Amino acid sequence: MIRCFSVACICASVCLTTHAQSRRGTEQKLNLKYAVVRLEADLSHLSDGQKQMLPHLISAAKLMDEVFWLQAYGNSKPLLASVKNPGMRQFVRTNYGPWDRLDGNKPFLDGAGTKPAGANFYPFDLTTEEFEEHIKKNPGDADSFKSLYTMIKRNDDGRLYAIPYRNAFGSLTRQAADHLDKAAELAEDEGFRNYLTARAKALRTDEYQPSDMLWMDMKNNQIDVVIGPIETYEDQLFGYKAAYEGYVLLKDMEWSGRLSKYAALLPELQKGLPVDARYKQETPGLNSDLNAYDVVYYAGDCNAGSKTIAINLPNDEEVQLQKGTRRLQLKNAMRAKFDRILVPLANRLIVEDQRKHITFNAFFSNTMFHEVAHGLGIKYTLDGNGTVRDALRDKSGALEEGKADILGLYMIRTLYQSGKFNEGELNDYYVTFMASIFRSVRFGASSAHGKANMIRFNFFRDREAFTRGEDGLYRINPEKLTMAATELTQVLLKLQGDGDYEAASKFVDANAYVSPQLKADLERLNAEGVPVDIVFEQGIKVLGLEDTN
Repeated sequence: MIRCFSVACICASVCLTTHAQSRRGTEQKLNLKYAVVRLEADLSHLSDGQKQMLPHLISAAKLMDEVFWLQAYGNSKPLLASVKNPGMRQFVRTNYGPWDRLDGNKPFLDGAGTKPAGANFYPFDLTTEEFEEHIKKNPGDADSFKSLYTMIKRNDDGRLYAIPYRNAFGSLTRQAADHLDKAAELAEDEGFRNYLTARAKALRTDEYQPSDMLWMDMKNNQIDVVIGPIETYEDQLFGYKAAYEGYVLLKDMEWSGRLSKYAALLPELQKGLPVDARYKQETPGLNSDLNAYDVVYYAGDCNAGSKTIAINLPNDEEVQLQKGTRRLQLKNAMRAKFDRILVPLANRLIVEDQRKHITFNAFFSNTMFHEVAHGLGIKYTLDGNGTVRDALRDKSGALEEGKADILGLYMIRTLYQSGKFNEGELNDYYVTFMASIFRSVRFGASSAHGKANMIRFNFFRDREAFTRGEDGLYRINPEKLTMAATELTQVLLKLQGDGDYEAASKFVDANAYVSPQLKADLERLNAEGVPVDIVFEQGIKVLGLEDTN
């Protein structure tokens, strides 16, 4: 008995040790998807008041983290408490839940199950048919059910109802609003002060358009904050619901000066789009703004999984048509992705003689013109039945991101050939653009950006815009890439202008996939330790500031 017991203990010990090692290996492998980047900044040029303002803005943004958890998953505390492995717990935090955002939202914790398409915005068992049937029977609920700023719940009888964000998250959003009010008291720029006060009111009322208008008028301050429910990518059931996020930003005055001239060219570029006149009949806002920033804090939706490196806002179509948009290039995050991901990736996938065309200037410019290109094309469907976003619902994000990518390349080519943009060689932008597709495809099918890149990769491959050699390296064909880009421009703008959900769904489903060959190449990058994205060390202590709490 003693020997058998001893052997059993040894076996159990070995099994437990092996299981623990396997778990450790899994969490290490998962966390290696992300390169750690420390978000530091030079604050020496800021005034004392501005330095005192930053902790309030960061505190407000941190509260967006808590709200986004509730939207994406639910109460985070029981989940995090149940995960004993520190590395795995960190991966849960990175993904705001037990689903891997860089792997098609596959569950990575036992028992997690499939992530609901509607995240936690809707009851987990809600179907599109039930939602639409409810509205058909209760037409008075249509506006509230489709609102950007409501959660859909069931009462005890199973009946659906909408609850405004200001009620669903009132305590958290009111605390954030209080921090914005305190920051406003310290603001030296009148436009920034007015915006902060209006945004605080918006967090309390769910009325965001007035603060969006003021944000468009606010262009001279050195500090900026983007905060509130903004993007709808997390809602993959309908694309109706806006997710909370927060950025705290410092303006790079030198780089911003280099960029300011390009936004003014939008009307001219809109006229030249290679598409039927019906699909370019709208006039882009003339008040668009283009600047470079360093980010000092990410929170909520923008911090989940793959990190945003540029911002194009507001999303409100009325604001866009009246005032245009602001494009914020997040230079320090962009530089981190270029150095830590794009260059190692290109060295493994792009033919050697074209690697000289992988430049940070091209990466920055491609990203910049992507954001500017969101202002091109069409915002309202040609049939007069509303916005493209409403018509294409959950497919709108992938098509809009794809449009911006391809029109960004169109803008670079047009401006380069006209002599209005002459930095580097044109092939720098083409080769860097292609390498960036590999980078973004790795974000997976759960991301609108990932889907957009899958679509473009397959579209370009079928038209021989690039070829893959037997050595596993890719060569870009600039001439065929130009022709493929023009054709894809026409396809995407037509889908948006027509607002045909069925046609858009067929196009996305037919093209947003990863082929076995591409999957093998991406797995080679993983095996060789090339990160997929970045994760941040950030916050008040990192910046050397005093906490406000």
